[in-house]
Amino acid sequence: PYQGGGDMIERVSFAGTTWNELPFKFEAGTPDIAGIVALGAAVDWLDAIGLEAVEAHESRLLAYAMRAMRQVPGLSLIGTAERKCSVAAFSLEGAHPQDIGTMLDLDGIAIRTGHHCAMPLHERLGMTGSARASIGVYNDESDVDALVSSLHRIAGMFQ
Repeated sequence: PYQGGGDMIERVSFAGTTWNELPFKFEAGTPDIAGIVALGAAVDWLDAIGLEAVEAHESRLLAYAMRAMRQVPGLSLIGTAERKCSVAAFSLEGAHPQDIGTMLDLDGIAIRTGHHCAMPLHERLGMTGSARASIGVYNDESDVDALVSSLHRIAGMFQ
């Protein structure tokens, strides 16, 4: 590890260091107690909603987003399977994915840009990267509308 401390070390001396057993030797410093409590609350929240309801919401919203994104001039959707997880990967003719991400960020919209750890796919598609919008249980139509409105504006800048 880059830095050590806490329970990850069994013994330290001038002769050397002995690491603790797993998993402790990989857990430097104070455990993320707030994160652990937050994870529990998030699991309870999702359990109350129901995973089927989450999937239905995300699927419906993804379909709404993909229909709307198809109307953006020069935008190409990547991965259009009928049943898929709630991400919309895309490219915009003439625009670098990083530029798309930066311009959306200025509009208060966060997306992911780059190769998304899928370099062979991007190479196969003849692309250096793409943009990807993710849809979650906390999103609604107004979020999609804001994304698509910004994409229309950005597309106009590159045509």
